[in-house]
Amino acid sequence: MKVFNLACEHDHRFEGWFGSTDDFDEQLGRGFVECPMCTSRSIRKLPSAPRLNLSSGHDPKAATSPPERGRMAAAMPTPAQLQALWMKMARHLAETTEDVGERFVEEARRIHYEEAPQRGIRGVATAEQQAELEDEGIEVFSFPLPALSKEPLQ
Repeated sequence: MKVFNLACEHDHRFEGWFGSTDDFDEQLGRGFVECPMCTSRSIRKLPSAPRLNLSSGHDPKAATSPPERGRMAAAMPTPAQLQALWMKMARHLAETTEDVGERFVEEARRIHYEEAPQRGIRGVATAEQQAELEDEGIEVFSFPLPALSKEPLQ
């Protein structure tokens, strides 16, 4: 099994698991490999180091030693952690909101003015429509969901 670090043209990073390098090349050539975030099929392989299990000459204590006294380890999440958090939020939004699609602006107003039941919705609105809703005191935010959000997000 080969595990490749991959990225799309928008620099969304993800892993791909393939039976061999040839399998990856074939699937990429046939357009079967796509970004799970934006569905782009313009994918490139990122450099990665092989994992070597060497038992001699390695001091495991050195790799896990605490930071020098008086210095704190950085708490900034890695790009992979940020992407995982984004996917977790996308899954949560897809599971807990109703997709009203093009009717988003109309339905948001109906909910705000208590003409429809209070609930979480998601859909499509232009920047101008979003500004109009905000002027009316209707809170909205943009969160791009992958095109495959109707299917399980992986």
